[in-house]
Amino acid sequence: MPNGRLLWQRNVSLYNHIHSFEEKEIKKKLQQFTGGSINLSKKEDGIGILTLNNPKLMNAFTGTMMIELQEKVAELENWKDGKGLIIHGAENTFCSGSDLNAVRLLSSPQASNGSNCFSGRRYTL
Repeated sequence: MPNGRLLWQRNVSLYNHIHSFEEKEIKKKLQQFTGGSINLSKKEDGIGILTLNNPKLMNAFTGTMMIELQEKVAELENWKDGKGLIIHGAENTFCSGSDLNAVRLLSSPQASNGSNCFSGRRYTL
């Protein structure tokens, strides 16, 4: 992996200033949708375990979980001893998707000046 990075954003930011998306503004909106967590444990053998933990909603991503995931990915990018990552969901369910209320809020024309903040973004693991 070049530069030891786990996630490469192909010259695109999640918070695209061209479409008037500001990181603080999006995070503030996402924080309205609470619940669940993203847990990360790093083992001595270099294997990380990332757990989606929102079993009441079949591990659906909430807004706060989306923010936590971004933080955990940044932490993993700086983990020099990391060799691999296992991603799983709590209580025998991987992930049922996103909290649609959060997606709806962020993709509404009123919230995003007429354009959808989830369109046209590509991320590579």
